[in-house]
Amino acid sequence: MSGKADPRAAGEGTTSRTRLDRGRGALGPALELVHTGRAPTRAVLTAELGVTRATAGAVAAELEALGLIRVDARPGAAAGSQGRPSHRLSVAEDGPVALAAQIHADGFRAALVGLGGRIVATAPGCEVVDADPAKVLGSVVEAGAELLSRTGRRCVGAGLAVPSAVAEPEGLALNPLHLAWPAGAPVREIFARQVRAAGIEGPAFAANDVNLAALAEHRHGAGRGARDLLCVATGHRGVGGALVLDGRLHTGSSGLALEVGHLAVNPEGRPCHCGSRGCLDVETDPLAFLTAAGREPGPDVSLLQRSYDLIRDHYADPAVRTATETLIDRLGLGLAGLVNILNPDRIVLGGLHRALLDADPERLRAVVAGRSLWGQSGGVPILPCGLDHNSLVGAAELAWQPVLDDPLGVPA
Repeated sequence: MSGKADPRAAGEGTTSRTRLDRGRGALGPALELVHTGRAPTRAVLTAELGVTRATAGAVAAELEALGLIRVDARPGAAAGSQGRPSHRLSVAEDGPVALAAQIHADGFRAALVGLGGRIVATAPGCEVVDADPAKVLGSVVEAGAELLSRTGRRCVGAGLAVPSAVAEPEGLALNPLHLAWPAGAPVREIFARQVRAAGIEGPAFAANDVNLAALAEHRHGAGRGARDLLCVATGHRGVGGALVLDGRLHTGSSGLALEVGHLAVNPEGRPCHCGSRGCLDVETDPLAFLTAAGREPGPDVSLLQRSYDLIRDHYADPAVRTATETLIDRLGLGLAGLVNILNPDRIVLGGLHRALLDADPERLRAVVAGRSLWGQSGGVPILPCGLDHNSLVGAAELAWQPVLDDPLGVPA
């Protein structure tokens, strides 16, 4: 055999490198398309990116080499289909993860979340939240570090969801009303410090829990495909809202947009923490529901879980049914006002609000349609959240975003 290099092989290598060089700018958009499930095949990826098949192939191969996606070059053809099936694309199940943490009034939890919004591992939640945010965040990061150690996964960064408006750019929790934390606690700085102390790689982020729930639902859940998505939810205490506009989370000039919990829906209602009365925050949360149903909050079960149990197991009880209808009417009034102002193309409800929707969807939709300016012309779809732990998934999205922006920066 001759020792000379095959010029055809050299040419093919040069061509492949050229295609990849042309496609490097498409690595991030391509990864996001696979991450959100919008490019299940290489053919769809080619069309979405507006590149040649060869360039799309080079981009997919590079993302696979980075350990981020998998390319199935021999997918089975669907029954009755003709022609060669396109390569199937999926996120790498054994790829890197983000550490996600969530704090709420009744405890905290930690999880590892991979691409595609898939929760890989979770740590047992804690039911006590210390008045010192540093202690709480230290504990949740410690739980996350243990998960990383046990699974041996690469970590791209960490994200934190908190039940408070988070001011930008400082990352201050301005109103953690249902926690004993001081107003203005620098949660992002504390969280980042704890992450570094635990030896966890990657940047650390923090944001409002409902904002993150909306982000997760828009990318992976019931809000996927919506252009302008309104998300309203009540967790253990209080009510939050978030808005995705033209595909991007809208947080306002300093991260404080859409404090929907302080829309008044019952002028003669309960005093609210904001100084007003009858706000969504105190009229449609689990405590309001239990009070309307004549039930005492028990110490052994969270307010949210007790509310779920009543609606699921005791809906035939007249007091429970009446309480459900009362909260549906109050929630519908608030949603109608938001529809008039924001004109979303979809509404997604989470927490107790999802349970209220499931209990009597027609009543809620009728209230919103009857009270909103555009309701009679077709109405806005109102859907339950599609993800069980959307704030955790959303927290992971914060950590995944730098990788989506630049996949070449993923930790080795």
